[in-house]
Amino acid sequence: MAIIICNIISCFDLSNMTMLKKSEIEHIRANLLKNVGKNIQYIREDKGISQFDLTTKMIGEFDVTNVSRIESGRNNPTLFTLYRIAEALEVSLPELIDCQYTKN
Repeated sequence: MAIIICNIISCFDLSNMTMLKKSEIEHIRANLLKNVGKNIQYIREDKGISQFDLTTKMIGEFDVTNVSRIESGRNNPTLFTLYRIAEALEVSLPELIDCQYTKN
């Protein structure tokens, strides 16, 4: 399993200290968004909560279409949005985003 560190300037694969290509970074990003979204959906459905009910439990206003976009991996939620979702689902933030990207 590779350890991936990303920031705005570059993204390095620390397993062999090589610079990742832009397409690899986009692939990692897309997989992370999809995996986090699937985990949110799994937790929500496991608790028997609809997307609408989730938005009503969240701190502040939040549109149900945003939940749909996050769960499908089409939206990149902010840390604060993930915190609000975790609070509404009564799980910890690490539990909410518990997914890993493993590079083959």
